[in-house]
Amino acid sequence: MGDVSLGTLRIVFISQGKKKLAPLVGFFEIMIWLLAIGQIFNDLTNFIYYFAYAGGFATGNYVGLIIENKISIGIINLQLIIKENPDELIRVLKEKGYGVTTMTAEGTKGMVKLVLLIIKRKNLRKVLTIIRNVNPKAFISIEQVSSVKGGNFPPKERLHWYLYKRKKV
Repeated sequence: MGDVSLGTLRIVFISQGKKKLAPLVGFFEIMIWLLAIGQIFNDLTNFIYYFAYAGGFATGNYVGLIIENKISIGIINLQLIIKENPDELIRVLKEKGYGVTTMTAEGTKGMVKLVLLIIKRKNLRKVLTIIRNVNPKAFISIEQVSSVKGGNFPPKERLHWYLYKRKKV
């Protein structure tokens, strides 16, 4: 289970360009694999080992995806297509510190606004909540981004929390 969970994370780190973290995780992944395979080769007639390894492999995929989802490393691109007036949504997103780009476009049912955001993946749930509350009919497309340079990202929340608490004291 640990082997495959680490393998899942290693692949994510590779796709995110984490050049130092991916090999480190790979080292521990292979160490666990060698220990597990060594146990199986010590007793090739024990089919319980086969089922245990297969079950650990399947569980490791699941656990690896949960861990990867929790740490939410990376940057994503949100493309919104909005038929109604997007001004309120754009204002709220800008107030929260997100960089927003808008374009007028033509869709199958007439003129629309295309709203583009590049955000940190850990902020996705928060941004989707804002979008659904302010403009619930927005069409949303989400894509993984390999790298960015520049841009506007909101400050870290922990810093906000610290400054907020400090002002109150």
